[in-house]
Amino acid sequence: MSTVKTFRIVIDGEEYFVEVEEIKSESAASMPRPVKAASTPPPVVSAPKATPLPVAASSGDIVKAPLQGTILSVDVAPGDHVKAGDNLVVIEAMKMENEIVAPHDGEIAKVHVDKGVVVSSGDLLVTFK
Repeated sequence: MSTVKTFRIVIDGEEYFVEVEEIKSESAASMPRPVKAASTPPPVVSAPKATPLPVAASSGDIVKAPLQGTILSVDVAPGDHVKAGDNLVVIEAMKMENEIVAPHDGEIAKVHVDKGVVVSSGDLLVTFK
């Protein structure tokens, strides 16, 4: 005897409905069953890179977290000079390491996060002079 259950799954704002069959007897479990492929596979999304948002000239540029995750490493300190593309921090999200890089050359004024801290999308990471 088997029961079919329908589950709603949301991935990156896209809604999918999945039917799952629960098999209750051993003889049914050993029988091959045809699998119906989903009509549309879920989209493949690469991790976004941080882009600094301009703020008042007196406080310098800032880099915010582009996604929620845990800070794995902080690769800069106040006073460090960085070039565009240098790693600032690494955020782990869904078991993937996402390198957040410097958007331009500059000097680091302040680092607002520490290793192990959980950040939300939009949280302040680094301020440039």
